[in-house]
This record gives sequence, structure tokens and C-alpha cells, in this order.
Amino acid sequence: MIAKHLSIPKPLLHHYNPLTLRETILHQLKTCSSLKTLESVYGFMIKTNTNQNCFLMNQFISACSIFSRIDYATSAFTLMENPNTFVYNALIRGFVHCYYPDQALVYYIHMLRDDFLPTSYTFSSLIKACTLLMDSSSGKAIHSHVWKHGFELHVFVQTALVEYYSSLGDIDDSKMVFDNMHERDVFAWTTMISAHARNGNMVSAGRLFDEMPERNTATWNTMIDGYMRSGDIESAELLFNQMPTRDIISWTVMMTCYSQNKKFREVIDLFYDMINSRISPDEVSMTTVISACAHLGVLDLGKEIHLYLMLNRFHLDVYIGSALIDMYAKCGSLDRSLLVFYKLQNKNLFCWNSIIEGLAVHGYAEEALKLFCKMEKKEIKPNAVTFISILSACVHAGFVEEGRQRFMSMIRDYSITPQVEHYGCMVDLLSKAGLLDDALDMIKGMTFEPNSFIWGALLNGCRLHKNLEIAHIAVENLMVLEPNNSGYYCLLVNMYAELNKWSEVAKIRATMKNLGIEKTCPGSSWVEIGKKIHQFAASDKCHPSYREVHSLLAELDGQLKLFGFVPELGSTMSLDH
Repeated sequence: MIAKHLSIPKPLLHHYNPLTLRETILHQLKTCSSLKTLESVYGFMIKTNTNQNCFLMNQFISACSIFSRIDYATSAFTLMENPNTFVYNALIRGFVHCYYPDQALVYYIHMLRDDFLPTSYTFSSLIKACTLLMDSSSGKAIHSHVWKHGFELHVFVQTALVEYYSSLGDIDDSKMVFDNMHERDVFAWTTMISAHARNGNMVSAGRLFDEMPERNTATWNTMIDGYMRSGDIESAELLFNQMPTRDIISWTVMMTCYSQNKKFREVIDLFYDMINSRISPDEVSMTTVISACAHLGVLDLGKEIHLYLMLNRFHLDVYIGSALIDMYAKCGSLDRSLLVFYKLQNKNLFCWNSIIEGLAVHGYAEEALKLFCKMEKKEIKPNAVTFISILSACVHAGFVEEGRQRFMSMIRDYSITPQVEHYGCMVDLLSKAGLLDDALDMIKGMTFEPNSFIWGALLNGCRLHKNLEIAHIAVENLMVLEPNNSGYYCLLVNMYAELNKWSEVAKIRATMKNLGIEKTCPGSSWVEIGKKIHQFAASDKCHPSYREVHSLLAELDGQLKLFGFVPELGSTMSLDH
């Protein structure tokens, strides 16, 4: 029982006025900042018998739920002689808040047995409980009670039902409740729009959006988020630009939309627009922009954003921490990546995965494996992503036996089923080591169809070890998977050219011409100069400094020739194509 270990605060024991007793306790409950203080306040309530006051007990139970100690609330409730509807409501709401939805339903039954009538607040909490349980039968039963007790027209309750049915994926019932509402506020409209968006039906969501008599920022955010999830970046961008007012969620959702569609430069531009609009970023937006810097490899911008984090006293949690580790590693600053990792007080699996991947990519295979062993000793269970990094480290270092052992350990010790990425690493590892027959056997033993990454890894190994027989097998499979990708044919052409088999080169080029295969997607790269990102693509003449760049390249080419540099024949063949 909670009362057994309570101490009573001295300020409450002396000189209290009975007329202000209720106000004093109410103030203490509302300003309570620790569980110990809450216990003391309840001890005083027992001494003054105010633990039987329904209004104050309502406040006490609410305070307990804030501290996630619904057990305290339950113990205090059992000591009440005559609880009322409001106390029951507070307890039911507390169970939902503390993620005990089944207990919320149990105490609703107790409430009915004690002959108390439910209110709209009762049903709002109960519907949320059914949503947490994802229980269709309980939800239907509560819906019938809504009708039985006359709340079928209550906006607040009906909106909760719309949300409940949509969370179960039952869009028809959700729409039926919404269509039968005689009165709808902006929250009801937004909830129904969210239901359509969650179901992937942006046409219906857009129609409701246009019909709405009034909209708030949450409505706009819901639409933008829906377009983002459906991959319609143009519509999301259009709505974002039309918004009358934007909050932090608006900016974060739009940044996430750009990030998911690999528009990383736009993420960074939007981040600075947000700051210039005097909107303070949150942890989610910071993580998103750091990730964008990682993908672009822009170290200076990444360091500037890290400085912004520190100057604005952001807490370096596991999410921002893992994003910074990943960003510095991908931008080539492994020292900074390690510094962030070791400075983190709390490290979760994401942090360990990020640093292990960083070490692996930079060729520090032994260090990556040592850190993996250290992670195991700390009893942090690796996941499939961890093993992709470990196997990649083995690929970079050529640790064939180590890679094989780790691959088997993943299956045997951690019950992780190998995915295409794990097989891709193993095929790459074996192929680069010249074990092409073993790599081909592994591909044949896969339980699912190999993708182009796996066949591409085998083909690359064939190029390194000049194995034309297996190379043909790889190319044949690759052209089934990616019939318009000229790169694989070009690689085969280069292999024959390096062996001076020009008749075969002619045959393959003739085949490419007959099939209409040509290089349509030129490679591109970008560089950061003065905090501005410049992108270059093959045969692209759009850059404002195009003439200066090509003039310098021509000069460098001339100097290389003077020193006797001769390009590799295979590379020349690829460029000629």
C-alpha cells in the first residue's frame, strides 16, 4: 500500500486553515515535481481525510499517471469509500496513459457495476484503450455502449471512433462514423483525412481537404505527410509552399519528405530556411539534416550543424549521436566519428552499428571486429544491420575465413536469417578472393532469387580474375534483371578488350546495338565549396563554370601525356562507348 511508506511534509502540517486546505493540496498536486513529494502530499491527505475527496483524488490520480505510477493511483483508489464518475474517469485515463489498456476496460466494468454512468471522457479513454489493444471485438462493444448511453452525436467521442477504426485498417467503418456525424469540428475532419492518408488514398484525403470549412496547421501537416508517404513529393511541396502558417512539424515533415526521396540538398536548404524563419529545430529535424550531410559527404556543413547543436544546448541522445557518428564517418572524418562515439554516455545498437560501419568502410577491419567483440561483451545483441557492416569489413580486408565464420555465427548464434545484403557481401568477399566457384555455389544455394547486386559482385570478381566463363553466366542473369543497364555489357567488353579478343568485343557491341541498349543515365558527383554544393554529371554543360573546368581538365590531360601516362585500355573502351 502506498500509505505505508509516506512522510508528511512539514509545511502542510502546521498552521493550515481548513478553508484553504483544499486549495493548498490542489496547488501541491499541480506543482508536484517528484514522486517523493507526491507521496508526502498523499500522506497529508490521509491525515486530513481529504483522500476521500473525489475532486482531490481525481487530481492525485492524474498526478500519479504523469509519473507513470498507476499502481499508486490504484492503491489510493481502493481506500476510497465513495468514488464518483470523475474519479473512475481519472483512473481509466491513467491506465491508458500508462499503457495498461486491458485494466482500463476492467475498471470500466467495475464502474458500471457500481451504477455510475459513463461520460464522454470515459468513452474517449476507452476507445483509445481499444486502439492500443488493436481489439476489434472490444472496440465494437464500446461502440455499442456509446449508442446505448446517448453519445452517438458527440463530436469528441465520434472523432475517437474514426481514429480507432482507421488504426485497425477498417476505413469503411471509419468513413461510416464520419459521414453520420451531424457536427464536425476541424479535429474530426483532420482525423478522417489522416485515415484516408494512412490507407494510401490521397485522392479521398484531398477531396475532404478541399471541402473543409476551416483548416488548421495540423490539417496541412497531415496532407503533406500523406503525400510524403505516397511518394508524391511535388504535391507535398506545393502544399508546403501554400501553407499560411508553419510549425516545427511542418518543416520536419517536409525535410523528411525530401530525405526519403534522396533530395538531400533540398533538406539542407530547407533547414536553413527554417532557422531564418525563426523556427527552432527539434531532435527529429536535426537528425534529418545531419543524415543529409552524411549522404552528400559535406563535412564543413556537417561540422557547422554540429556546432549549432552544441551552441543551442541540444542533448546528445542516441539518435543525434548515431547520426553524427554516421555523418563524420561518411564524410571521411573517422577521428571525429570515434570522438562522438566515445563521448556518448548512453549507446544503443544504432550507435554501435554506425561506428562499426564507419570503421569497415574506412578499411579498419580489425578495429571493426574488435569493437564488435566489445559490443558482444556488453551484451548488446547485434542485428542484421550489424552483420552487414561486419561482413563488409571482411570484404574490405579480404578476411575470407573470418567472413565465413561470422556469416555462420549470425545464423547459428543469433538466429538471424541471411538477407540479400548478407549474401551480397559473402559473394563479393569470395569473388574478390578468386573463389568464383564457391561464390557461384553460394548463389545457387540461396533460398530466394539473387538480385543484380549479387550477380554484379560476382561479375566484378570475374573481371579481377579474368574468368570469362562465369562472367557470361553473371551477365546473362543481369540482363534479365536489368535489360536496359549498359554497364554490365560494357564491363564484359572491357574484359575481352584487355585480352585483345576484338572479335568478341565486336559481337557484344553488335548485340547491344540490336537490343537498343545504350548508356542513358550518366554518372554524377558533387563537391562542397564555400558551403555550396556543386553537382557534375557526365556530358553535362549546365554548370556555370563548365568552360573553366574543362579548360583545366584539358591542361591536366596534356601534362599527364607529357609525363608518359597511358590510360588503361578497359577504361578507354568504356569511355568511348
